[in-house]
Amino acid sequence: MPLEFELCPGRVVGGDHPCFIIAEIGQNHQGDIEIAKKMIKMAKDCGADCAKFQKSELEDKFNRRALERPYTSKHSWGKTYGEHKRHLEFSHDQYEELQKYAEEVGIFFTASGMDEMAVEFLHELKVPFFKVGSGDTNNFPYLEKTAKKGRPMVVSSGMQSMATMRRVYKTVKEHNQNFAILQCTSAYPLEAEDVNLRVITEYQKEFPDIPIGYSGHESGVSITVAAVALGAKIIERHVTLDKTWKGSDHAASLEPSELAELVRSIRLVERALGNGVKRMLPCEKPCHDKLGKSVVAKVRIPKGTVLTADMLAVKVAEPMGVKAEEIFELVGKTVMENVEEDESVVPEEAKAWAKEAPSATARAPRQHPGHHQARHPPPGSPRRRQAHLGPDLRGDPRRAQGVPGERDPGCRHLHRARQEEDRHRHGCGVRAQAAGTHPVRLRRLKHPLHTRQT
Repeated sequence: MPLEFELCPGRVVGGDHPCFIIAEIGQNHQGDIEIAKKMIKMAKDCGADCAKFQKSELEDKFNRRALERPYTSKHSWGKTYGEHKRHLEFSHDQYEELQKYAEEVGIFFTASGMDEMAVEFLHELKVPFFKVGSGDTNNFPYLEKTAKKGRPMVVSSGMQSMATMRRVYKTVKEHNQNFAILQCTSAYPLEAEDVNLRVITEYQKEFPDIPIGYSGHESGVSITVAAVALGAKIIERHVTLDKTWKGSDHAASLEPSELAELVRSIRLVERALGNGVKRMLPCEKPCHDKLGKSVVAKVRIPKGTVLTADMLAVKVAEPMGVKAEEIFELVGKTVMENVEEDESVVPEEAKAWAKEAPSATARAPRQHPGHHQARHPPPGSPRRRQAHLGPDLRGDPRRAQGVPGERDPGCRHLHRARQEEDRHRHGCGVRAQAAGTHPVRLRRLKHPLHTRQT
């Protein structure tokens, strides 16, 4: 079953589609068709999507005794309840007239079928969807017959339990895939503590594959707007031209200015809900450019320094530097240019810096099997001691002692140097003296090539 469906021709509900707003005229028309037309026009002018009425076939909805009982309420339009209801009921012809007028105005038209015969009439009238009032929500024969008509359904849930609503869902779903359930509390007017908006989220969990809405009878618009913020996709509110008129529903209804405010507020909230993707928006750029913080040098940082956290700070800086959240990514990098104290660490420079300072492992030359002794003498050996000399003194132990000598025997001339040493071992001191150097006397060292003056 889809989470969204076409409730009226060209008007989809659910998903990311705008909330569908039903102006429930009900029987607030006082039994006057001209007032009913004014209310249809008012609903359209205020931005509602649909004008809805309540249609009853009285003999099918009430038994004889219910119609004949005395009705002495201040809201009564007759001596008996039957007389009262007949005064407020439009004929089939009048419903056709109202439907035609709604089409001319440009607003969807429907009605709650308050009994099975009323549903049959509305089906013949070709209303876009059936509205099931709370009084028929647990009327399962009625639900089955209505669902089988194939038109989309909107089902209120006043006076019902969650267990009953699970049965309602299962019953309707078996015959009709396109329906929605509205959270509703059947009290007029409704007090805030009895609204129970959290049922909306519970319905969303219980019935995740259908749209959930809200039918409200409270005063004002704030609670209904909150329902939209919780995810209500269909809203129904009673409307009136004057709250002081006779009738029990007027006090819990919205006058034109309130309905217009409700529509504006709902559309505003829909815009405010967004898409749920958290990112910096274009509208935030001016504030970010003015107040956004970035990385600066806490102290002067010379070229070649490996950055540590205590060298860096975060401030509102000009120019804007590396983003504040990237400060720890700079730690361990080697600075390629001098950075003065309190100056921005600009991204262009930071990108060129080495990602890490050379580690001890990185500095060590590659090891080759079988060559450890030749290339890396153990600590304390003559060649290991040469490593601490400057580059001009490395290579020959005699040069380290101030005596001209040959290149490092560990280099590529090792073999040639050994041959030369063997050939001239005897008498080299004489040649050195003849060449004008100090007389030297040779003695053998542990290494056959290492000699020194004595």
